[in-house]
Amino acid sequence: MSSLVSKLETVVRRHEEIQALLADHPEPGGADYTKLTREYSEMSPVVEEMRAFQKAVQDLEDAQALAAGEDDAEMRAMAEEEARELQGEIEATEQKMKVLLLPRDEADSRNAILEIRPGTGGDEAGLFAGDLLAMYRRYSELQGWKFEILEMSENDVGGLKEVSAKINGTNVFAALKFESGVHRVQRVPATESGGRIHTSAATVAVLPEAEEVDIEIKNEDIRIDTMRASGAGGQHVNTTDSAVRITHLPTGIIVTQSQKSQHRNRDEAMRVLRARLYEMARDEADAERAANRKGQVGSGDRSERIRTYNYPQGRVSDHRINLTLHKLDRIVAGDSLGEVIEALTAEDQAARLAELGE
Repeated sequence: MSSLVSKLETVVRRHEEIQALLADHPEPGGADYTKLTREYSEMSPVVEEMRAFQKAVQDLEDAQALAAGEDDAEMRAMAEEEARELQGEIEATEQKMKVLLLPRDEADSRNAILEIRPGTGGDEAGLFAGDLLAMYRRYSELQGWKFEILEMSENDVGGLKEVSAKINGTNVFAALKFESGVHRVQRVPATESGGRIHTSAATVAVLPEAEEVDIEIKNEDIRIDTMRASGAGGQHVNTTDSAVRITHLPTGIIVTQSQKSQHRNRDEAMRVLRARLYEMARDEADAERAANRKGQVGSGDRSERIRTYNYPQGRVSDHRINLTLHKLDRIVAGDSLGEVIEALTAEDQAARLAELGE
């Protein structure tokens, strides 16, 4: 307990220090100011729990003193009951604070770039990729996040060839980071006339959005090409050279955006490129710490098969934590995806707490 309280007091002191720095900051809105604001907001939940914990401890001491000095049996019993309730509250708050004090992924509070690509399975894989897109869109709406398609191309049967989307909101990456990997579906495809069950797959990548202060992209390291955006034709066909393709020469990463505004396409393509380079840097840092990553849920490798959606049995199984839920329709609809995400987050927290010997 004393170790926990000591850590919390350090956080509270830093929180107060940042508050003073922000109040007197010479450049509100600058890079340093933004960094301090993020650190302050990340610490605020810990400080709130600390204050709740301190109040509960004081209330417990008061209840215990009242019970010890009370002659009336009924009043003493009431004070003892209150003390038991407060003890339970203190234990729950203590556990919350332990979780909040776990080393935090600096990207957790960021917005995210979602990328989905069909894998094995032909047209059916493209249809499944479309189902996953709808699932994440609905889940985002339920969280109050803003979901925006950046780039999307469809196949001939209404499925997807690939899609990228931007998701803005509170702690988006923290919630969605465990979704990266291969998602597998087992079902009778709409294109199957014989009623046979097929297995198809789609790959999901969730990238934390990077800011310019995180990743510097030099002008000489990129080539920007403009071209005519492809479309289905008809009155909505794009007849101007508005599509933008950015090639990052040192890594060979290529990002394409083909909305109507060339200026916006360039901005969004740079946003996606920055996110991919940031993720690449994170992957390299993670590889260096690989031997110490026993507590991570899954490997984080996008080629890892993480989840199976079995339609005949109506179940979804996450292979990393041996979780099976028989509510496939609600999960794919996005309404119950939160149950899977919460289970993954809880497993990750429990593993990291165990590693720290808490």
